[in-house]
Amino acid sequence: MSKVKVGVIGLGIGKSHIEGYLQHPQAVVAALCDANETRLHETAAKYGIKKTYTDAEKMQEECKLDAVSVCLPNALHAPFTIAAFKHGLHVLCEKPMAMTVAECEQMLAAARKSKKNLMINFSFRFSPMSFALKQQVDAGVIGDIYFGRTVWHRRFGFPTFGSWFGQQALSGGGPLIDLGVHRLDLALWLMGYPEPTVVLGSTFNHLAQAEKLKQQKPFDVEDLACGLIKFANGATLVLEASWASHTNEQEHMVTKLYGTKGGLLQANLNGTYQFKAELYSEEGGHFFTKTLDASCTPVPSAPYEFIDSILEKRPPLATGEQALKVQKILEGIYRSAETGREVVYASTSA
Repeated sequence: MSKVKVGVIGLGIGKSHIEGYLQHPQAVVAALCDANETRLHETAAKYGIKKTYTDAEKMQEECKLDAVSVCLPNALHAPFTIAAFKHGLHVLCEKPMAMTVAECEQMLAAARKSKKNLMINFSFRFSPMSFALKQQVDAGVIGDIYFGRTVWHRRFGFPTFGSWFGQQALSGGGPLIDLGVHRLDLALWLMGYPEPTVVLGSTFNHLAQAEKLKQQKPFDVEDLACGLIKFANGATLVLEASWASHTNEQEHMVTKLYGTKGGLLQANLNGTYQFKAELYSEEGGHFFTKTLDASCTPVPSAPYEFIDSILEKRPPLATGEQALKVQKILEGIYRSAETGREVVYASTSA
């Protein structure tokens, strides 16, 4: 395969997929699809892409594509991904993988049947700081990870009221499934993706309800969620996410992991998407803090990695199997919050 021809479905976050593909010398963005014709034609003109569609099925029938990006509201991830596999295409799907564990399992079954790659866009892995920390963890620098806390809090950062983000039927939830999914994946990836066994969670919507009265638009998801996850290897992780909370910006995005030999931190700088990474250890009776240099070796974006995985005929770095574990935890937190009880999973090798 000399070039990988890709179609992008959904041109909100899909624009970042286009930009990622355009960086790869063996990728061609051959077609775009979006229900909003104005956005469709403006995006096509911006990136010089000639083939445009408002119907994804028609695009996949008419264009000889190798792969697609599915960048749609969460409720559409499963049906559009499964449809792409039926056309024999590789799929890069936006996070979260789907609305439910059952949908994730259907997507995985379709991927296996088609023998095509399914990658989920867990984009926060694909940064120099994240890769550098992963290398240190894999080298055994911090030992066995037994506890962690991973959060994404906003002081006030609701999505547009009335949009699909705030509607349960389209999103599956609020900041937990929108923001928390990123911090959860990052922590699990650094921890080696252990198997979740027990989940306990809570959700709140106090600030959202007050804002809803002002906006007078649909909004029926949480504004803050938290969970405690226990794993088969004995480790425990705390997860927190909010669109609004009475806090400062110091915990905008933070992941801390504690190991038997040391600890690590990955955190944002001043509420931006600039990150710092640190390692903590005790050596010879002295405490050390090691800061990773911001000039870490650049790493490929998720779309770039997706193309590489197709060309190299290997699984991508962010797999559907990993995303299924993420979904089990998210679903467990929501179910626990609803019932007031912990959710227990039987340990599997998935």
